[in-house]
Amino acid sequence: MELLSALWTQRYMVVSVLLFCIGAFSLVFNPNLIKKLIGFDLMDNAVYLMLTSAGYVDNRIAPIVTDFSAPASAAHFVNPIPAGLVLTGIVVSVSVTAFALALVVRIYKKYHTVYLDVIMASMEKEVD
Repeated sequence: MELLSALWTQRYMVVSVLLFCIGAFSLVFNPNLIKKLIGFDLMDNAVYLMLTSAGYVDNRIAPIVTDFSAPASAAHFVNPIPAGLVLTGIVVSVSVTAFALALVVRIYKKYHTVYLDVIMASMEKEVD
């Protein structure tokens, strides 16, 4: 019972680990380049979920001070750095995914497939 209670309090971390494992499995064992990119995006999203869940603290507010007459201490606010890291990571992830998809399109135009083993066999034939 205690294990279930501990897992429930850390449910977002557990889900992020599961997502990361699914993405890593897809990245390593799937020969389709599009599915490899989807696995890479799952891994990215798992890291963002982990950072967001690690940065969340109960009973705290956003670090926006509107009442300057009341004294504000850091103990009342949530740390904004994990949210900034997640936003920056999402922007970089979208850019990398767009670039990778453009490369996959170029590979498809040249080899007429997105399966890595067929592409490698075609490349070996080109070298010989």
